[in-house]
Amino acid sequence: MSSSASLSMLRDRPYEALLVVSFGGPEGPEDVLPFLENVLRGKNVPRERMLQVAEHYKHFGGVSPINAQNRALIAALEVELSSQGIKLPVYWGNRNWHPLLPDTLRKMTADGVGRALGFFTSAYSSYSGCRQYRENIQQSQADIGPTSPRIDKLRMFFNHPGFIETMIDRTGAALAEIPDFRRPAVKLAFTAHSIPLAMAQGCRYEQQLREAARLVAEGLGRGGWQLVYQSRSGPPSQPWLGPDVCDWLKETAAEGTKDVVVIPIGFISDHLEVIYDLDTEARAVCKELGINMVRAATAGTHPRFLRMIRELILERIASASAGGDFAERPALGNLGPSHDVCPVDCCLSGRPK
Repeated sequence: MSSSASLSMLRDRPYEALLVVSFGGPEGPEDVLPFLENVLRGKNVPRERMLQVAEHYKHFGGVSPINAQNRALIAALEVELSSQGIKLPVYWGNRNWHPLLPDTLRKMTADGVGRALGFFTSAYSSYSGCRQYRENIQQSQADIGPTSPRIDKLRMFFNHPGFIETMIDRTGAALAEIPDFRRPAVKLAFTAHSIPLAMAQGCRYEQQLREAARLVAEGLGRGGWQLVYQSRSGPPSQPWLGPDVCDWLKETAAEGTKDVVVIPIGFISDHLEVIYDLDTEARAVCKELGINMVRAATAGTHPRFLRMIRELILERIASASAGGDFAERPALGNLGPSHDVCPVDCCLSGRPK
């Protein structure tokens, strides 16, 4: 799409704002337990596990990195949009901690926003990464009433060229830290947050993760990769997606692996699950096993990732302006672009009704 066509389309844009929707995280020791209680409300997670996770936060002063990283993403995105003549104010709302989605939607309502795009900080389809956010928004809209803004979610971007190219660059930079003569034998471990099998069966989370990992590995001309999981929180009796990253590290060490690059493909920024479960726990396992571990960076504020968000915005504006799904929707690999409007039965929780 040419810049002149983009600007012409934006003059008649159907959207008045962009809402960045994220998970949220504590910003001090006093926030940790209330935050975790929000996260785990209604879930079958033992309190002992919640207290274990609370201890993880104490290692970092009770502060999750996610809010600071969302602020950095929003600031960089505002520059990206403004530099291309896209005048959309950016709002930010979280599920579990301030700024909370209900408060943000009330602010948008007070500002007169009638219709906005929503960028969810998750690349993959799952209950917690998509449907639950939509439910949070719908509940907030119901509480506010008919003046609440309509939010149209941007599509999932697990196979968008911008995301894959970003992660190829991040992974390539990590591989470059390993000496040339050892690089051919390096194993790649793509990690993502585990979810219960019952939830995984109701969405394309695992399939999309595997496709994204394949695309990144192939983009680097690499074989020898594995999709692994981390951060499970359910009771031992409940089956979750595996293998766990630390279990896989022990297996690959037994096979003689000396170097691994760990790529948190399931995260777009360095959540606590990344800096604790990978940079702390998995690294300690590697040290014990004699494995050299290099961790690839997440997408963060990579220029190509920012451009991808802009492209998704323009794509959706073009579709809405045309009165239907007529915009070009680039996607790599075999799964095709994700849908714009989620079906009624999309991304079920897997919990008994």
